[in-house]
Order: sequence, then C-alpha cells, then structure tokens
Amino acid sequence: MSDASAPSDGDGRRPRDRPRVAFFDFTGCEGDQLQVINLEDRLLDLVEVVEVVSFREAMTDHSDDYEIAFVEGGVATAHDERRLTRIRNHADAVVALGSCAAFGGINALRNDQDFETVTERVYGEDADSITSYPTARPIGDVIAVDYEIPGCPIDREEFVQAVTALVNGAEPSIPNYPVCLECKFAENTCAFERGETCLGPITRGGCSATCVSAGTHCWGCRGMVDHPNEDAYTDVLEANGLTTEEVIEEYQLYWGWQREQRTVGDGGNRPVADDDHLPIGDGGAR
Repeated sequence: MSDASAPSDGDGRRPRDRPRVAFFDFTGCEGDQLQVINLEDRLLDLVEVVEVVSFREAMTDHSDDYEIAFVEGGVATAHDERRLTRIRNHADAVVALGSCAAFGGINALRNDQDFETVTERVYGEDADSITSYPTARPIGDVIAVDYEIPGCPIDREEFVQAVTALVNGAEPSIPNYPVCLECKFAENTCAFERGETCLGPITRGGCSATCVSAGTHCWGCRGMVDHPNEDAYTDVLEANGLTTEEVIEEYQLYWGWQREQRTVGDGGNRPVADDDHLPIGDGGAR
C-alpha cells in the first residue's frame, strides 16, 4: 500500500503506510462523531496510525480515497441509499457508528406510528415537502456492514479499541452479554430493586453499566444481545414477573427496528438507484 517515492510523515512513516479513513453522517444527531472529537489528546495518537481524509465535523478537506468508512446515522431517504452504496463501493471496510447506523436507534421510534401524523406533528405546514421513507432503517439494510460500534452515543474507549484492531488486521470485539453482568461486576443495586424497569437483562453490554451506575436504569441504547431469548439474563426478568418478549414489546425507544425484524424476519431492502452525479461527501461537492 505504500509508495516508495512518497514523502514521509513526521513519525518516519510514509502517508500511505497508514489506513485512510473517512467519517460520514446520515440521519442522526452526529453525537457519535462528537465522541470521536472528544477524544482530545488521544485523537492525536489516533491520527498517528490512521490518515483521516474526510470528517465534516472536524475538517474541510474531503477525499473519496479511503479504506475504512465510519458511518453514523440511519437511512431515511432514497438519497441516503444511493450515497451509502457509493461509500460501500469505495471502502474496503464499513463500520456502523452508533445505534442509528447499527440497528435503527431512536430514528425507528416512528416506525410503528402513522407517518403522515408524525410529519405533521414535527414539520407542521411543511410536512408535504418531506421525502423521507415512512420507516427508518439501519445502514445494514442497504449495504453490507463489516463491523458495528453500538451506543447512543458510542463509548470512546470502545471506538479506540475498534480502530486499533482494524489497523492491526484484527476484528473489533463487541460484547454479546447483557448489561446485567456489568452491573454485578460494578456491585450496583439492581434497578428493579429500586422499583424501576430496566432493559439491562436484554441489552448488549460493553458500556460498563454506565446508566445504572449513575443511579438510573438501562435504556437499551446498545441494542439487544444477538439472541434475546437465549442470551438474556432471564433470571432477573423472571424474578420480576417479566418475560423477554414482554420487555421487547413494551419498550421501543431504541429497539423499533430490531423489534420489527423479530416479527417480519426480513427488512425488505428497497432498490437503490444509480446516480453517478451524486456526491458522497457530506454537504455536497468539495
């Protein structure tokens, strides 16, 4: 990948010795990219091992020459689909960054509501101009996704670990155990014992049980464990008179899309239009 004629960087490595990475945002709050920026001093360490060629939150330059694409936000429009497809064509690896990109996240709250009612409530007299699909979807419903970093927002340390793994040719490791296990390690008082309903028994761990440790309950922002009926911490649910299915049906803040897929079984990808003139860089042409 390196070019012997290329000038070296300050650390002695040629620019193409480092993987080129790009960040893209779709329908979402962009909080996951802010978490990357909030690495502050550690961000300087990060750019020693990767070359950032596109990152709208942090730089004005943009390049379509990259190996790894980090994509935040969900799919809401045909424009999103076309743009995602072109990103996929450019990248060797695509990483879904955050809950909306990985499994629909908060965007999917609208999925079981009447779309006309939703748009009128949000946009008022401008509702007729909205071109979004009625259903919000994760990026994996449109393109192949190699890795996911869940969370709302993502955990900065988990992001650093994922980048380190990718740079070293390894697969990022994302936990598939419920938050309850981390609560036990942290010796937290169970939220159920405080009279709250907690999604920790079904939610993917890896967050160090941050919310429960802070005195609240788990909201499910990291999505469900892979197989809720098998991997969930069912003892806690049963002790509180609940089943996995009852919790999944009742709480939809983050799980709207995942819940649909458990019943539908197929997200039903819409066809993606071909548009060679569509810029994939955020904010249009650079």
